[in-house]
Formats: sequence, C-alpha cells, structure tokens
Amino acid sequence: MFIQQFRYSTDNLGYLVYSTREGIAIDAGDVEAVLVFAEKNHIDIKYITNTHSHYDHTSGNEELLKKTTAEFIDCRKIKSDQTLPLDHEILEVFHTPGHTEDSVTFKANDFLVTGDTLFNGTIGNCFSGDLNAFFQSLKRLISLSKNTKVYGGHDYVIDSMKMAKIIEKENPYIEEYLKKYNFGLIVSTLDDELKANPYVRFNVPSMINNLKERNLPIDTEFDRFNSIMEIY
Repeated sequence: MFIQQFRYSTDNLGYLVYSTREGIAIDAGDVEAVLVFAEKNHIDIKYITNTHSHYDHTSGNEELLKKTTAEFIDCRKIKSDQTLPLDHEILEVFHTPGHTEDSVTFKANDFLVTGDTLFNGTIGNCFSGDLNAFFQSLKRLISLSKNTKVYGGHDYVIDSMKMAKIIEKENPYIEEYLKKYNFGLIVSTLDDELKANPYVRFNVPSMINNLKERNLPIDTEFDRFNSIMEIY
C-alpha cells in the first residue's frame, strides 16, 4: 500500500492512501492536488474520510464528494476496529480518542495516518478532556513495530523539537530528529518518536529521572504521562 502527502493551509497535512487502483482520501484539504495526483496515477478514489471532525481536516470533503463517486465514511461513526478494502489489500481503522472523542487512526502494513493524535515530534491537545483515553490511544500506537512510519495531521516539527529541548535538554536524539526534517515530506518512524518525542517517552529511565528531579509524580505510566503533559 502507498501514501501521498499533501500540504495545505499553513501546516495541515492531508493524504491519499492507495493500492493498485483504489484509494482513500484522508483529510484531503487540497482537493485539486489530490484529484490531479489520482488522475495522473490512475487511482479511483473509493472512499473519503477524516482522522477527526475538526473543520481544518474536513474542509475538502464537500468539494471532493462532488467531483468523485467516492463513498463518505464519517469518522464520528467509527467506534471500534474496522477494515477498508483497497483492491486486494486491507487498511485498518481504529478509534484513538483523546485529541477529540471521534479521533481515528489508519494503519497500513508499514505506516500510520494519525491525524492530531500523534504528530511528528509531539502529540495533539486533549480537547476531549479524557486524558486517560488519550494515554491509552498513544500506548496502542507506540506498541506497534518501531519501523512503522508516522504521518501526522500537521507539520509542527520545528516548534515541537524546541519544546522537546525544554523538557529534555540533554536528549541527544533531538538534534538527530531535526536533521531528518524535510519540509516537502513530513514523516518519522515510531522509533524516531520514542527517541525524541517527550510525550511518548514516559517509560524511558532518563525521562523518569527528569520528572523525579522536578518532583512530579512517576509511580505509574499514566502518572508519568500526565507529568510530562503538565510540563507543557
């Protein structure tokens, strides 16, 4: 399965995930670019959907639906694991609440489309108010293969690494992470995230010591995650 990234607005990132002939448009804000790419590569857009229902991610839905015969999948109705067929391949969709109650993640064999749940270098705000659900969603994502690529909903990399440096000023991987930054393609691996993204490093000894030095709670994984969130 393949993926094409489309930057729109200031820092939004949309996607076309596709197999041999069929594709799914996810958060496709740059409608024209998506349609041009699909036509050029002979891809039939079978589905249109979103990682969550915030308008900056859904803004292209109406126009794209008018210009294709695609089926709309409402992310607000995805509450348990689902699969979507693209040719003879399967794209998984699972509920990852936290940023919003309706947040979902799309999983192919070697990559994720995570929306505003897990960014490249940081995580989203917990607008749902359910920090424990957010924690469980992130735990599910980071439990996957470390080689899994992460495609997030925004390019916040530069500012995220500035914050990472404030939280973990001695972390040598932050500079390595920044060296990989490419404005034209925002992607990282889960291994990159576990090395540099402070919000998923709640089980790393150096982070635990960091929190301990700040007199923040560290007894459980959730305590440590919550403590890191408090630093932000």
